[in-house]
Amino acid sequence: MELRDLYQEVILDHNKHPRNFNKAIPANLKAEGFNPLCGDHITVLLQIKNNKICDISFEGSGCAISKASSSMMTEALIGKSKEEALKLFESFHAMLMSNSAETLPENLGKLAVFSGVWEFPARVKCASLAWHAVKSALEGKGECVTTEEADMREGA
Repeated sequence: MELRDLYQEVILDHNKHPRNFNKAIPANLKAEGFNPLCGDHITVLLQIKNNKICDISFEGSGCAISKASSSMMTEALIGKSKEEALKLFESFHAMLMSNSAETLPENLGKLAVFSGVWEFPARVKCASLAWHAVKSALEGKGECVTTEEADMREGA
């Protein structure tokens, strides 16, 4: 796979027109993600009511993969319970870490556009940055997560 294949139309669109970016919401959970290798820095804000993600936004800066992944993540997580969001994190992360696009989890929907990212390990960290931040927020940690620490905890 060529690197340019990663930047499919959907990813380019979400990078140019990120959804839920710099959107002010009355958040009750927040976490930051930082990738020290490339400088991507994303802050995720979540509004949780009755165990459901009612609203979510992100702010910060990052590459096209990081921004598109953050944008698509916010669309995918609105309306999900904490447990459903964490399960989606696990599926998305497993897809990024697998070495095959043939066995994609069914619950990923449009997020499957990131299925070729595993071929570019540095981009895996970009695509998973906002997701690690959301996981930290949902687990009540709310701390700044770095891709290096997150990968070490998860055996990557």
